Amino acid sequence: MTGFKNFILRGNLVDLAVAVIIGTAFAAVVTAFTGMLLSAIAKMLGGEQPNFDNYAPGEVEVGPFLTALIAFLILAAVVYFFVVTPYVKAKERFFPSPEPGTPEDIRLLQEIRDLLATRPQA
Repeated sequence: MTGFKNFILRGNLVDLAVAVIIGTAFAAVVTAFTGMLLSAIAKMLGGEQPNFDNYAPGEVEVGPFLTALIAFLILAAVVYFFVVTPYVKAKERFFPSPEPGTPEDIRLLQEIRDLLATRPQA
């Protein structure tokens, strides 16, 4: 029973569960936004929402693939421009990257190495 308790309370498992729940909820938001964007495009072009499901040149049904591909590209653009880009900017603003150069502990180890190298051999 102790092993099971340790497994359940492990930090990575809880983090993963939270990520899946948030990801699922966020997927619904992004899917709805993509649908709204496709509707806006359809209204601007004066037609119905883009749907290539019936497109089959030479009896090869590529329509569903094209519809899924366009929806994926729109979804990827939404995630990139509205999630990834702001996240990277906020991360860099609040948690800036360390300045380039040698960290203090490495520099200290290098000094010790150099001192040992200059020490006379016995």
